Amino acid sequence: MGEDRRLAAVVALAQGMAAAHSSREAWRAAAGGACRALGGSFAALSVWERELGRLRVLVNVGERAEDEEEFPEDESYPVHQFAEITEFLHERWAGGGEPDAWVETAAGPAAGSPGYVHQRVAALRRRGRGCCVVAPIVLHGRAWGELYVARPVGEPVFARGDADFATVLASVVAAGIAQTERLEEVRRLAYTDALTGLANRRAVDARLDEAVERHRTEGVAVSLVVCDLNGLKRVNDTHGHAVGDRLLERFGSVLSLCGAMLPGALAARLGGDEFCLLAVGPPADAVVKAAEELCRRAAELELGDGVACGVASTEDAVGPVRSARRLFRLADAAQYRAKAEQADRPVVAGREGPDDPVVRLADQPPRDGDGERRRFRGRHSP
Repeated sequence: MGEDRRLAAVVALAQGMAAAHSSREAWRAAAGGACRALGGSFAALSVWERELGRLRVLVNVGERAEDEEEFPEDESYPVHQFAEITEFLHERWAGGGEPDAWVETAAGPAAGSPGYVHQRVAALRRRGRGCCVVAPIVLHGRAWGELYVARPVGEPVFARGDADFATVLASVVAAGIAQTERLEEVRRLAYTDALTGLANRRAVDARLDEAVERHRTEGVAVSLVVCDLNGLKRVNDTHGHAVGDRLLERFGSVLSLCGAMLPGALAARLGGDEFCLLAVGPPADAVVKAAEELCRRAAELELGDGVACGVASTEDAVGPVRSARRLFRLADAAQYRAKAEQADRPVVAGREGPDDPVVRLADQPPRDGDGERRRFRGRHSP
């Protein structure tokens, strides 16, 4: 491959990783770009899990064997079985060596010292491949993993120049992985409440829009639990905001614990003393049961005065739910009623017959400011 073509391949690899919107997309772009750049038929990207002493395959691209999945759940290899990795990770790299790539061929020796089999050579033969080039990936000054590109039997064996080029590609991949990790951290912070570590309102809005669309197109059950932590203002005024923050954190932990009763539920802090659980898939009764457990545990928290909890589900008699806004209004109205009645159990929208007051409140425009909501709150309003 000429210098111009190699430069173009490097640029294409970098651009492919930069365009990725997730780690999986970045892994696929890295392996696929390297495979094309080196004229391979198959490529894999693996990470070194130090704590487990193994290489775990993140992605396989190209002409995969029967036992190779694109994104394998648990394809991993003990590092001690690979003499060349052990040498690189524990000897050459520790001693200041460069992360140079190397070439293996199916014609190489498969046997070594007693009890040892050259795993790469054996794997090449087993999967009908003639050769491979392996390039260590170094990130933040540490060995992160490896890039692996193979060719089938009958194709030219990788040369020294290919290995040198693979070393360059591995550096580009390392830069792309670092960028992806930074972007994912930014995204995580953008959708996380800093105090409690739960999701924030932005995350709920995005997930709820997707959930309601699934409900409309697939009939999936969507349920929302909205709750208001009682007594936070009193705690802040009496004990200080640091103690109030600890109460919020403790309630956040309780919410997360109860949310775990519902597979895939999203636990979030909407802001101030308002929290929610979003469940997509579980039946409404299971969501109500989790909300009941939430009320029980919240009542046991030190300093706080329990929680006002409202539930709305597309499975209940609330009428058509065509927008996220309506489901929020239903759950919010149920929560306001729970607060007005000082209920120690969740109020569930749509379970009081055809003229359910919560559904009526959610669907009527407010009058005189808070209107109906104010009547729900009554004299118990804080």
